[in-house]
Formats: sequence, C-alpha cells, structure tokens
Amino acid sequence: MKSKIKNQESLILESNKENFSYKPDADNSFTRRKFLGSVGLGVVALGLQQIGCKESGKTPLTIQGLDNVSEKPDSSRVWVPVSDRKIRVGLVGYGVCKFSAAFGFQNHPNVEVVAVSDLIPERCAELARVTRCKKTYPSLEELIKDKTIDAVMISTDAPSHARHCIEALKHGKHVAVNVPAVFGSLEDADKVYEAVKKSGLKYMMFETSCFHEDLYAMRQIYNSGGLGKLIYSEGEYYHYGCEEIDSYKGWRIGMPPQWYPTHSNAYYVGVTDGSFTEVSCLGMPSTRIKLQPENNQYKNPFGTEVALFRTSEGGMSRMTVSWDTPGDGGEKGRIRGQKGSFYGKFEGLEKNLLNLNRPPLPSGVEVGGHGGSHGRLMDEFVTAILLDRKPLVNIAVALNMTVGSIVAHKSALKDGELMKIPQYTF
Repeated sequence: MKSKIKNQESLILESNKENFSYKPDADNSFTRRKFLGSVGLGVVALGLQQIGCKESGKTPLTIQGLDNVSEKPDSSRVWVPVSDRKIRVGLVGYGVCKFSAAFGFQNHPNVEVVAVSDLIPERCAELARVTRCKKTYPSLEELIKDKTIDAVMISTDAPSHARHCIEALKHGKHVAVNVPAVFGSLEDADKVYEAVKKSGLKYMMFETSCFHEDLYAMRQIYNSGGLGKLIYSEGEYYHYGCEEIDSYKGWRIGMPPQWYPTHSNAYYVGVTDGSFTEVSCLGMPSTRIKLQPENNQYKNPFGTEVALFRTSEGGMSRMTVSWDTPGDGGEKGRIRGQKGSFYGKFEGLEKNLLNLNRPPLPSGVEVGGHGGSHGRLMDEFVTAILLDRKPLVNIAVALNMTVGSIVAHKSALKDGELMKIPQYTF
C-alpha cells in the first residue's frame, strides 16, 4: 500500500497504475476490552490557537483555523511548473467556511475556474465574484453536466460529500472534496471507493493537517527511514465555541466527534499512509444543551470521544476529538518511532535530515489558512492531475483516515468494545 519516497521534492511520484483491494470485517466487532488510560499531549509546533468567546456569550465571527498565516518564503526552493496546460475547474459550495474560494484555485496558473455553484443565489453570485468566474449553476447536479469542466472542488455539507463525489465521478470529473470523505456511514465509504475505482479519475480529500509544518516534516522523515516503524502516535482536534456553528440543515450541531476525525487521525495515517485495524473508544457526555442527545438530530450522547487504535504497523495510536474543552485547541499531534520521535521537533538516531520545508507555491497563490495548508492542498491536487499520478490524500488514505473513527463511535456507544476496522488500499 505504501511506497517509500526518497525524493524530498516529490510527495508521491508513483505511477497511476491503481491496484485496489478491500477487506471488510464480517460483523465489525471483536472481544470486549476496557479502554486503557491515555496520556497527555505535549507542546507541538503549529497547533492552531483556540478562539475565545466574547463577553456576550456569542460565537466569534472568526472560525477556527481559517485565518491566513504569514510565512517567510524559502529562497532555496522555487515553484516550477510541470505543464502549460490549464485544468478547467468547477467550484461547488460557499457556505459558512467559504472553502471553494479559500484554497485559491482561481489564482493558480494551471487552473481556469469555469463555473461555480451554491444552492443559495446570493452566495453563488458572491462566489462567482471572488473567483472571477462568469458562469454559475444553481446546484452541483447542474454544474457537473457541463462537459467543459475537468475537475470539481466540492465544499458542500459533510453529509452530502459521498453522494456529491459519486455523482461528479459518474460525470467524468476529477474530484477534490473537503473533509470528511464520508459522514458516519461505512456503506457510503464502500460506494465512494468503488466509484473512484471504476472511474479511473483523481480523487483527493483536502485534509489540512497533512500540510501543517510539523506533520509534513514527520512524513518526510518517516519516508526517508528516520523514524522506523511508529510505536505510538497521538492526534487531537479540539474545536470549542460558545455556541455551535450553524450550517446547512444544522449538520454540525451535535454530530459525534469521531465523525469529524481526519484533522487528528492524519497524525498517523497522513504520516505513514497506513491505517487503523481495530479500535476501542470511550466518550464523555456534553454539558451543553444543544449537544444533548434529545436535542440533536444524531441522538449522539458525546461531546468528547477518545479512541485507542491498533495501527497497521502493529503500534498504537490515541486520537481525540472534542467540542467541549475551552482553552488551547486546534489540530496537533506527536509521534514516537523505533528510531526517533517528533514532539515539535525531530529527535533520533538519524542526523542528516532532508530539507523539511514545505513545497513552494506559484506566485499569487497564498498558503492560506489551517496552518498554511490551503494553497498547498490545491496545488497538490492540480499537480496530480497534470502529472497523472496519485494525489497525496488519495481515496485509500482518505477512507483509512475516516472509517476507523466511524467504527470508534460505534465502540463508544458500546462502552469501549474492541472492534475491527475495514481496510482500504490503493
């Protein structure tokens, strides 16, 4: 499943000869065990700071992680175009986070934004304005019929991600999609997987943690052999607000924490391209009124869920997602391997490390929010299409980063029962 990468300048320069396999677990359960205590997470580079609450008790207008970051250019590394081709892109969804425009497709020299869409006409018009696009459609279903479009960026509500990706692939479009790949459904995971396999098109989930400065460095060191097998890894995603963020049909309010897991799970899967094989998870009820099971559409009882995973390397990984912890927050992680560890910096046996700086971007493309990941995710997707290679967060990585936590929530509902996790390869 995983290819060792020796070239620092390339994220995944593998051929596009996809070999798919999928091994489901019969009943998704295993012997019952009690969840073991977890350890605290230390100081990590680039943990995003948690937004504070206003005195009025209202949620601040700024949403966690969306602020663009300042980054000093690395003069030793210059972006070099790989093609003069322009990919014709359609952008779908301009809701609370305005993600369709946030990744900077409209500023990339190899991209032409040819159409945009949002269900709300005013938002659709604004998306067209900020991306300098003249053509609009009232829905994704209409936009993907446009035969001039090569690829779509899907920034719709999370419960619709799987359905929208499948429809776009059926219409011959490469797909970029915001997290998570699927929303609480193992059946949807299988459907998206099969749709990508059948289409032969590029699929990439835009997991922002993968281009955090620390995780990118972890990945480069791991792929060069500087960490060895990972014995232990941790990831945390703390997202607290005085009031819940409303979105399309209120999908964010009361959702199980482990249904939105990729910001934390990336601190293993995004480092190694590995997977989680089994999980025991415990949850803690929320004290917030809107998060009570009788008040949310998911009947979810938990505001915090802590999962202990067994990894495909045989190691252990503790991943936490919480809506209930004010104070320092964001997306952060740390890892320990047989040959070294990364706790804000690398310490290990290997002394001659690679250049760990993140890839450069074309002039005019901002690094963007979520720790400077936005522009780089977009450029990685575009480059994968131009070079006809696998994108960084391909379908197997995206699903392995997502489905383990769907099973984790099932485990939490059964007081930590150890459960097996479906595996995806690409």
